[in-house]
Amino acid sequence: MAKKIWAEIALIVITFLFIWAVYSFYKPCDPRQEVIEVEIPEPRLKFGLPVDSFYIEGGRIKPNQNLSDILTKYGVNMVRIDRLAKNSKDTFDVRKMKSGNRYFVFQTPDSLKKVEYLVYEKSPVEYVVFELNDSLKTFLGEKEIKTELKFKTGVIESSLWNTMADNNLNPVLALELSEIYAWTIDFFGIRKGDRFRVIYEEQYVDSQSVGIGTIHAVQFDHMRQPNYAFRFFQDGRFDYFDEKGNSLRKAFLKAPLRFSRISSRFSHSRFHPVLKIRRPHYGIDYAAPRGTPVHSIGDGDVVAKGYQKRGGGNYLKIKHNSVYTTTYMHLSGFAKKVAPGTRVKQGQVIGYVGSTGLATGPHLDFRITKNGHPVDPLKVKAPPVEPVKKENIPDFTVVKDSLMNQLNRIRWDGVMQ
Repeated sequence: MAKKIWAEIALIVITFLFIWAVYSFYKPCDPRQEVIEVEIPEPRLKFGLPVDSFYIEGGRIKPNQNLSDILTKYGVNMVRIDRLAKNSKDTFDVRKMKSGNRYFVFQTPDSLKKVEYLVYEKSPVEYVVFELNDSLKTFLGEKEIKTELKFKTGVIESSLWNTMADNNLNPVLALELSEIYAWTIDFFGIRKGDRFRVIYEEQYVDSQSVGIGTIHAVQFDHMRQPNYAFRFFQDGRFDYFDEKGNSLRKAFLKAPLRFSRISSRFSHSRFHPVLKIRRPHYGIDYAAPRGTPVHSIGDGDVVAKGYQKRGGGNYLKIKHNSVYTTTYMHLSGFAKKVAPGTRVKQGQVIGYVGSTGLATGPHLDFRITKNGHPVDPLKVKAPPVEPVKKENIPDFTVVKDSLMNQLNRIRWDGVMQ
């Protein structure tokens, strides 16, 4: 009896295993298990074009080389080049291609090497694409700009410009700082030992620095006196204010030139280098290369323009208000549309450094009169424009305190604390 029971149990087990095996063999497969995912690599792009689909050659434009010189070398006939130049005139004037700028020729990757595209780099960021297919079109493009937040410092040894070079900083940063402090620091008078620390954004294309972005905060110690600049939004625009909320912008710029040196100061008795006699020199001489742009230190009306035979050479006189008038002498020339009766803006280019009149070399003789009497330009204190408004002080305080804390974390050796 027992044997019979075990035989029946064995038969049941064998039957179950057989059925399970058959079911597993014929069981429909999950469709999802049949899908094999293959990762397709993204095409490598340059100027928006798939580089792996072309044979690419390039170079730099040589002096007097033009569009036709480049394309005829690659077998493009003059009829197509002429049509391309005409079709592109509303997008880009091919006559403005500059020597030294780079270009790239995209050709078919076969024995014919037919030119499909020509790309011209207008700048490190902007480029022009010429299509040489049937459409002969042209379009403009820009490379991707990546922005990095920087925390930097520097100590002046000779000049602000040299300090940038010594610390591997973009020299454009020197220009930007001179713009921010144009009303408060005379960069012709910065001294060895002056120092700065700054929080700013630097822009990169293909790992190459192409410019300075937003400058958020600066501390510039001049003659051991800290000068702060905090960027804050008010009245529909960003501006820079000091730690007390006073605007860094003032009625007058500190100097009419960006970079040069003072070669002669205001004096009631100066030995004249040409006349060899002593006489008053009621101005400041800024030595600078011929052609250096001269800026109006404030808004005003041009009241005189011409040639002063007494030694001033080409000169301009600007009346800023009922109190102050400025004069710019020894100019090599005048900016366009600057004439008596015209209104000029603060910082506007009005002329260019020269050596006309009695001058031993190119320089600007800059003078200021107050109520008709000559005053030392280096001692004029212009009032600031509107400070942070009362209702904006709480927001400004939050921004300033945050940026001040970040500035204080930058040690003078450049290491972040």
